[in-house]
Amino acid sequence: MELSGDYELPASKARVWQALNDAEILKVCIPGCESFEQLSDTEFAAIVLVKIGPVKARFKGKVELSDINPTHGYTIAGAGEGGVAGFAKGGANVKLERASDDITVLRYEVAATVGGKLAQIGQRLVLGSVKKLAARFFANFAEQIAGRADGDA
Repeated sequence: MELSGDYELPASKARVWQALNDAEILKVCIPGCESFEQLSDTEFAAIVLVKIGPVKARFKGKVELSDINPTHGYTIAGAGEGGVAGFAKGGANVKLERASDDITVLRYEVAATVGGKLAQIGQRLVLGSVKKLAARFFANFAEQIAGRADGDA
């Protein structure tokens, strides 16, 4: 499964970069996130409750960052286990581009695979659900950085 997109965010590249590396901000932004813990400068562990079609599961997983280019982007690789619901694993390239002093464009390309019950419900349904989750994440993320750009950071 592949997914890509771009979002205009109401903050400078430096602010967006800082937020993308802040475990507390990410925890608030990820739909269904129950915990999000920074293990090192490049590793995070998460527990996320997700409903995709008829399948609802608690996924436990780890994410690792690589190819880190501060304020420009990085590569994310991760995997999660959802018990009988199955598993998900994949990676994403994230790039930041300056549109203006206070607008940053975040571009991403994701490649992922799913197995177990998730794979059985069909790629089209999974992809539709993933797109909705991504849209909710970016709406939450934009709200967080806009609120913190006013001096709340």
